[in-house]
Amino acid sequence: MSETGTGTGTGSVSGDGAPIRVMVVDDHPMWRDAVARDLGEAGFDVVATAGDGDQAVRRARAAAPDVLVLDLNLPAKPGVQVCKEVVAADPALRVLVLSASGEHADVLEAVKSGATGYLLKSASTEELVDAVRRTAVGDPVFTPGLAGLLLGEYRRLAAEPAPAADPDRPGAPRLTDRETEVLRLVAKGLSYKQIAERLVISHRTVQNHVQNTLGKLQLHNRVELVRYAIERGLDDE
Repeated sequence: MSETGTGTGTGSVSGDGAPIRVMVVDDHPMWRDAVARDLGEAGFDVVATAGDGDQAVRRARAAAPDVLVLDLNLPAKPGVQVCKEVVAADPALRVLVLSASGEHADVLEAVKSGATGYLLKSASTEELVDAVRRTAVGDPVFTPGLAGLLLGEYRRLAAEPAPAADPDRPGAPRLTDRETEVLRLVAKGLSYKQIAERLVISHRTVQNHVQNTLGKLQLHNRVELVRYAIERGLDDE
């Protein structure tokens, strides 16, 4: 990882004032230790580390981190499977993939497995620290260029039949005007921070609208949410 400074620790606390709890998973001990050290110096509470997939799942459940910094190439169990299992066990857990691979298939698979963001290992320490902070509050973070790839994939998925029950069924909850507005901007590929600035509301309010919308529509993640919006043409408005 490129060394450009570790930051001051500002923003490394959660909403209740406690340090953001982070777990680092990588099968290379020197890299794993360096990432854990850099995050600790930046003010995060590094609650656990792991070197293989099985160990990662067990320790994540025991340590209950806010953010899991996860490599994809792991022994025993691949990173995408780790992501699926830990997010299924704790939907509030955010996963930031930190990988050497920028292959489109790996990025898409990680997001479909529940990852909030995807950062390449060529990122600087400063970029990693910022990405973990943003991931902790649910803001999707991607290495430049990958966000456009994902939006293209959302559009492709929107052309396929939806697997879930139709949210337009009679009696389905309806979205408020503000929830619809937030959903439209999510579908256009804006980050939560950009949406907050556009609508002149707080980042946390954007998160709340997204979570309420997911619950109302019985959707599980941002991929399904954007797919729902594109299917209804909200991204073209």
